[in-house]
This record gives sequence, structure tokens and C-alpha cells, in this order.
Amino acid sequence: MYSSFVPPRQVRIGDAAAFVGTTPRAIRHYHEIGLLPEPVRGGDGRRRYGYEDMIRLLWIRRTADAGIALDDIRDAFADPAPAGADGIASILERLEETLVAQEAELRRQRTAVQRMRAEGSRMGLLSDFVTGRLKSLPEGSLRQADLDTLLVTERIFGPLGAAVQAGRFIALATHPDLREESDRVDAAEEALDDTIAVDDPRVARVAAERHAFEEALHAVIEDSGLAADDDALFDSWDALHPAAADEGAGEDETGQGSGRGHELMSVLEAIGKMPYDFSPARLRCMELAEELRAVP
Repeated sequence: MYSSFVPPRQVRIGDAAAFVGTTPRAIRHYHEIGLLPEPVRGGDGRRRYGYEDMIRLLWIRRTADAGIALDDIRDAFADPAPAGADGIASILERLEETLVAQEAELRRQRTAVQRMRAEGSRMGLLSDFVTGRLKSLPEGSLRQADLDTLLVTERIFGPLGAAVQAGRFIALATHPDLREESDRVDAAEEALDDTIAVDDPRVARVAAERHAFEEALHAVIEDSGLAADDDALFDSWDALHPAAADEGAGEDETGQGSGRGHELMSVLEAIGKMPYDFSPARLRCMELAEELRAVP
């Protein structure tokens, strides 16, 4: 073995790839993403790789084999620290920070998957704040459509809004007669498509049916104690988010109110935020139902 190492002559991309244990295509990709500076081409128009290039390629291969993303390796090499021992230590420190962040993200993802498996795929997509209110229901008493609606509501209004709406589905799940009437009114509303004029008598009739149903549902919610549970939900939310409670309605990560302002939002305001496209007749039906609700 030689006592010292003499840097080799410059080699072409195929020889560099073979030495490092990669492919010319991979090296070209390193150039494209800015991970490896592209060397000056020789008189024959081909790239030539010297000793420093080979060292850089070996670093790239070792760190990539450790499972670190190429973009993270590139960012680490962009560190302005010197290329000596301190520079290498800085690069390794930044790479370790990247691995720590990746481990935390993997733990978060695994926790989410475990929760979905434990709760059931659709129930597990909802936050703990929402599913906590549904725990008392027998398994299978909620429809998939109910859970899908809660998922949309949580996306737009946050966990508190979905948890309050969950009380509605609890009442429907525990009162078959209400569920049957809900299905009937829903079907009547869906029938108000683009072929129905806004002044068609059916629009007003369905609005009256919707109002009557909502009144009956509200009475059940009050009598069953679900309304009191709503108050407890607000108190629990305020305890978990004291800053939002101090500011009143406030806004959560969705940009929507996260305080007691949920109680004040009308059906029409809520519908306007939903990703739905209703016919003019159905929108008019909702307006009429709201007008009936506002009558003392």
C-alpha cells in the first residue's frame, strides 16, 4: 500500500460512475438539481471529473445510502462553512437535523394511521375533538354520509364546528323516526333541480317541510341534553384554546371562526362556504326556510 495517495487524472463520466458505484444518469441528475457542479468539458466536448469531484460523489453516495433525500444533501452542501473538518462536521450536523425531522414526521404519520385503524377509516379521519363526541354511539349507527359531512365541516369550520354538528347526527342516529323524516326532506330538496323555477309552489312547500323538521329536531336535541353538551363543548374548546376564547370568535387554522361565533352563523352563510353548487330553486328554498326560522 502506498504511504500517500496521489490524486488520479481526470476521468470521463462513465469511469467516475463506475468508481463511485452509481450510473452516469445519476451523475447527470446531480448536475441538474445543483448537487454536483458540472465540470468543464475537455477538448472532446466531454465532461472530465477530477479528484475533488470524486470526493463529492462519494459523499453524495454515502449520505444518499443513509436514506437522506438528495435535496437535503444539496442544502447541506450549500452551508458556507469551510471544507475542512469543521465544514464536514457542519454538513453532518445539518444532515442529522434533517433525519430528526423526518423521524418526527414518520411518527406523526404512523400515529395517524394507527388512529384510523383503531377508529375505522372514516371516523379516524376526524379530529379527536370531534370523535370524542361520537364515542357513546353504538358501532355502525352513523352513516358513512354523516362522517363525510363532518369531514367537510371540519375542513371549513374547524373541529369545534364539526363537533357541534355531530350533535345533529347523534340525534338522528338515536331517533329512527327523525332519520326517516330527514331522508324524506333531503330527497325533496334534492328534487329542486335546475328544471324547477324559483317561484314554483314546491319550493315554498319544501321550505316549510324543512322548517318543521328542523323545529322537531331542535326539540329532540334540547330534550335529550345534546344542547347542554354543546355548551360543554364550547367550554372545553375555550379551555384548550384560551387565546381564541379571549378574542371572541377568533380564527383557527382554517381561517374560520373557532369560538362561539359558530352559534351565530346562519344556514345560508354556512352553505355559502361549502363546496357545493345548488340550483336557484334549492337556494330559494333555503332562504325561505331561514325566513321561517326568523319568525318569532
